[in-house]
Amino acid sequence: MKKNTFYLLLVLVISLMAACSDNRTNTQVAATADAKSEDQDKGVATEMKLVKDGKLTFAMSGLLKPLNYKENQELVGFDVEIGKEISKRIGLEANPVTNPWETIIQGLRGNKYDAIIGSMTATEERSKQVDFSIPYYVSGATVFISSENKDIKTVEDLKGKTIGVMQASTYVEDAKKYTDKIKEFPSEIYALQDLPPGRLDAVITDRIVGISAMQESGLKIQALGEVIKREEIAVAINKDNEVLLEAINKAIEEMVEDGTYKEISMKWFGKDLLE
Repeated sequence: MKKNTFYLLLVLVISLMAACSDNRTNTQVAATADAKSEDQDKGVATEMKLVKDGKLTFAMSGLLKPLNYKENQELVGFDVEIGKEISKRIGLEANPVTNPWETIIQGLRGNKYDAIIGSMTATEERSKQVDFSIPYYVSGATVFISSENKDIKTVEDLKGKTIGVMQASTYVEDAKKYTDKIKEFPSEIYALQDLPPGRLDAVITDRIVGISAMQESGLKIQALGEVIKREEIAVAINKDNEVLLEAINKAIEEMVEDGTYKEISMKWFGKDLLE
């Protein structure tokens, strides 16, 4: 009996030692995997050509409520939240900054910041200077007029009228299709505010911007029909930064897949801007 008891105890001790060894091995494997993952993230980050180490510096006008604007001296809005989420997912600290829209591409190419996340439409002309990510929202150019305007009923009635647009925007070319009387503004909001008093006959801007101005500021304006041009809005970066571009595209795809993108979009607009 004593001999059998001894063997039983010996087997129990060996089993416990094996279990402890397995636990240590599993812990070591997990720790090694975590460390490898962190090293890979760091490796990707070091391959990105960043203006500031450890930060994704992205620019916008800061004048495009609710997409990007200042509240209590802090940049907020849909674009800002998208930029912060992208930054987090690629392991960088978000650093949103402002730059006048008319020189925003020049600032990017001059390495003042790493990206433009400021509701920039991806166009063929702009693609000659910068690279664009996959779209992070879809909208369209829309004509807005005063609610009191009874003379303009269709876009054909814009011929010879005074149209307001944002400086250096794609809407300048859209306006040229209808008139040579074009007035440029640093922000669409300023242009839209000139509609009710009759200083402008029409404004061409992003549909979201115009509708938000109506809701937020109570401007007495209205959209003239449907969008005149569908637009894909994307992140712009310099052409020699493929690693950063791939990381941004992956972040956007993941945001859409796990529902985070929809949450942000619903918060600001009550709808999914990619649908």
